[in-house]
Formats: sequence, C-alpha cells, structure tokens
Amino acid sequence: MPSKYENFPLWMILLANLLSLSVYAISLFVFARLGIVWMLLYLAYCIYFEIRLLRGSCVNCYYYGKSCSFGKGRLCALFFRRGDPGKFTGRKITWRDLVPDVLVTLFPLLGGIILLIRQFDWLIVLALAVILILTTTGNSFVRGSLACKNCKQKDLGCPAAQMFDRAHKKKEKED
Repeated sequence: MPSKYENFPLWMILLANLLSLSVYAISLFVFARLGIVWMLLYLAYCIYFEIRLLRGSCVNCYYYGKSCSFGKGRLCALFFRRGDPGKFTGRKITWRDLVPDVLVTLFPLLGGIILLIRQFDWLIVLALAVILILTTTGNSFVRGSLACKNCKQKDLGCPAAQMFDRAHKKKEKED
C-alpha cells in the first residue's frame, strides 16, 4: 500500500461516506420523531454543511478534481471552479471553525434528549448511542487510520492536521 494516495481507493471513499451518511440518516430518524419540519430543517443544515465544505475548503485542496478520502474533490469539481491552493495551506483553523461540524451531532443529540424527556424510548437511546459512537470512534478511525494518514494535502499543509497536531502535542506536554 502506498504511503500517500494520488487518488484514494474506492473502498476508502465508500467507507468514509458510509460513516457520514449513517450519522445523517440516524439523525434524520431522530428528527422524524420530532416532526417533519425538524427533519427537513436538519436535512437543510446537512446540505448547507456539505456545500460550505466544498466551497470553502475543497476548491482549494490538492485533491480538487481527484478522489480524496471522501470523494469530495471530484464532486467539488463538478459544481465549483478551482480555488487557490495557497488559501488551503495558509488557512488557520480554530475550535470556533469546528462548530458547524459539532452541530451535525449536537442537534440530533438535543432532539433525542427532548424526545426522551417527553417519553422514554429505547430506540431513541440506541440511535443516540450509535450517533455518538460513529462521530467519535468512527470518525477517529476514518480520519486517523485511513484519510489523514494517506493524504498528500496533509504533507503540503493542512490546517486541520496542524490544529489537531498542536492540540495533541499540548496534551502530551501536560501529561
């Protein structure tokens, strides 16, 4: 297996997308229990979130027009013009920039808690547990063991990798 991919293999792209789509689908199930309006609002947020990612990051990424670990480089090239790769590597990410990512999980968790307060339901508890497992352990595996480890953009300069590397090094220093 090569250390860095020019185009990620299809199985990795499918696995990475299966993870995201599973979180979205289970979250939509939770919101459907609250009502169609809430479900549609969450769906609209997920679409906004994905477009924001394509337009704000993917257009400037090394993998624009190629198969990144999430397949978004090719998808981005279908809808948006190539950006400036220098903007990708020069960008600084803070924890505040990650709020939209966190909301993808936080919204359904809050919705599920509201449902559980109204009426306890083991199916909702299970859905919330799966969402938490997928967004923590699942994301950690996909990003840490598959995506970032094999990404050429990381070597060129990735603000997310730099941010988490700094956070990891700071934690190690504190221990």
